[in-house]
Amino acid sequence: MFQPFRKPTGNLGPLEQRLLDALWARSSATVRELVEAGCEDLAYTTVMTTLDRLFKKGLLTRFEEGRAFRYEARMSREELQREAAGNAFRQWLDASPASLLPLSFLVEILGERDAQLLEDLRKLVERKRRELGRAETGRKETK
Repeated sequence: MFQPFRKPTGNLGPLEQRLLDALWARSSATVRELVEAGCEDLAYTTVMTTLDRLFKKGLLTRFEEGRAFRYEARMSREELQREAAGNAFRQWLDASPASLLPLSFLVEILGERDAQLLEDLRKLVERKRRELGRAETGRKETK
């Protein structure tokens, strides 16, 4: 789900991605738990700083547990990927004065990859048109 109050995440670095993956696997963890269970090659302070950075980006929640923080991912891997893709597409469309140009590239790329992707795109477009049609009908009825 897109959350406009958060700062854009941009691309995650490999260490940020690694620690997010570790948190998704565990549900929640302290810095010490991460260091002891798979991040032994990283300094405690490196893990702590990286988790704090992810927290400040709005990707993690944290709560005090004794003298440490327990961290949890704010969203699932799928939700993060969806948000990142949405932000990338928005930037892509905003960068071109003619919106049809990036869309034609998208269709071309999908066709090169897999014809089924084009069919999936067609179904998604049809579903969205139906949703928009229902919303438009609802607005007309309330006037």
